[in-house]
Amino acid sequence: MRLLLASTILAALTATAHAEMKVSFDWGPTKKCFDPNSPPFKLSGVPSGTATLDFHMTDKNAPNFNHGGGQVPYRGESSLPYGAFKYKGPCPPSGTHTYVFTVKALDAKGKVLATANAQRDFAHQP
Repeated sequence: MRLLLASTILAALTATAHAEMKVSFDWGPTKKCFDPNSPPFKLSGVPSGTATLDFHMTDKNAPNFNHGGGQVPYRGESSLPYGAFKYKGPCPPSGTHTYVFTVKALDAKGKVLATANAQRDFAHQP
């Protein structure tokens, strides 16, 4: 019974820690069609013990296209500049697509400490 109670408390604390990390981004100087430089990011609530931030972008309108992402060493900063990592930037073939970045805070051993998501539209630019 004590083990069950301890597991429940630990799960609740972990869920709370995960809910605190937030990330947002602005396309900033992102150029049309597969700009390899990541957009600038704002970070908050990154858990202590985070050694690396792992980024991955998905196009909600074309989820099978792999935009990839990258990893950035984390040193306590609250923002990351344009080009902090390389990936395949947005390139909607027409109209506007919605892109989602998933960011995972990893400890030195690669264990996920927290996860956050941010999304933003990007319009086709001829």
